[in-house]
Amino acid sequence: MMENISQGEKMNKILIKTTPPGPIARRVVEEDAKYLVTSTKSLPVVANRAQGSFVEDVDGNVFLDFSTGISVLNLGHLHPLVVDRVEKQLHKLWHFAGTDFYYQEQVDAAKTLVEITPGTFEKKVFFTNSGTESNEAAIKIAKAYTKKQQFIGFIGGFHGRSQGSLSFTASKAIQRKGFFPSMPGVEHAPFPNPYRNPFGIDGYEDPEELENRVIDYIEKYMLRTYIHPDNLAGFMTEPIQGEGGYIVPPRNFHKKLRKLADENNALVIMDEVQTGFGRTGKFFASEHFGVEPEIISIAKAIASGIPMGAVVVRDKLNFSEPSLHSNTFGGNVLASVACVATVEAIKSENLLRNATDKGQYFKKRLNEMKDRFSQIGDVRGLGLMLAIDFVKDQKSREPDTKLRDKVELKSMENGLILLSTGLSAIRLIPPLNVTEDQIDMGIEVLHRVIKASS
Repeated sequence: MMENISQGEKMNKILIKTTPPGPIARRVVEEDAKYLVTSTKSLPVVANRAQGSFVEDVDGNVFLDFSTGISVLNLGHLHPLVVDRVEKQLHKLWHFAGTDFYYQEQVDAAKTLVEITPGTFEKKVFFTNSGTESNEAAIKIAKAYTKKQQFIGFIGGFHGRSQGSLSFTASKAIQRKGFFPSMPGVEHAPFPNPYRNPFGIDGYEDPEELENRVIDYIEKYMLRTYIHPDNLAGFMTEPIQGEGGYIVPPRNFHKKLRKLADENNALVIMDEVQTGFGRTGKFFASEHFGVEPEIISIAKAIASGIPMGAVVVRDKLNFSEPSLHSNTFGGNVLASVACVATVEAIKSENLLRNATDKGQYFKKRLNEMKDRFSQIGDVRGLGLMLAIDFVKDQKSREPDTKLRDKVELKSMENGLILLSTGLSAIRLIPPLNVTEDQIDMGIEVLHRVIKASS
């Protein structure tokens, strides 16, 4: 048995005192089930404190965290700059309803987002509290500006669970079960998935062919038969699909989609909630694909764990009159301070470069595992937004959800926190300041677990 790490001691390694969940954690899990509405709990990790890339649970187990709160803690847990700024702000002002009144901190956060988001044009920011609320705002902005009411989303996309954003979400059927009808006016096109081709494994294997097939489907079928371009307000898409399985489309797909949108006087809403703030090695994944969306939805890592979201829009899309949209907590003072500090830390610590370099190293190690284990069908991603896809057979690419879930659970029992995504993939999203030693530590656990599960 290993002793707990003392409260002041630095966490820098995995320590398992008792197979998680331990006795205290089990009690919390039982109370959670009694008092909280059923949601999306995946692993019985009951956190007590955290530091950097590590989390200690209530039983004294220390885990290496490669989930980062679902890509929220891009700076790791309790980054000192963010902690310092928030602590100072706590003694000045917490909340003052930034949609109705004014304070410098919200303006500073907006300036920061305008500077780092793609596009050299003038922009404006509307602050929200989450990713789904950002997408709800984006929908209303698009409708208000274009005076159109219909949209096209993509199969495999995830944009949230509130009724408007849910109408675009199409990554798992369970997310829509029992909630029909959602917002009308949204249709879905196939997403160009290079690994599980929506048009058949044996056809359109060439990336350009795959891009063209999706664009042709939209242009020659959707816009000719049941969505008139005069009704099309815009497309909502992720640069890389997140909950749909970390699907990286062919390089020119988004440029072709941008061109199609322009030809039909439609907007492009780019959902960067999971891909933003350095996760892929650039501030926003759109930059990898050379597009400048008129509307970008963001949240998750924007304030290092303090709830916040935003939609950044081209200046001309600004609401034409007051009260068309608002909220209470958007641009909260503490969140605004944390947002600015988060971006400062990414820049000053050169974390975009680190995400690129460590992402390449991590991907290399994962591909080595793929070569060893036939159960791994695919390794994909950009920067530190990576995934491994489990299959029953590498040739057929048939998803092995059962094995994926077992690996996720057993990894947790061995001190590595992971999250599933898509049908059969596990995402690997450590902090952007992760070290090679920490990556090797995670790989060692994964290797051991997959070998034992085979």
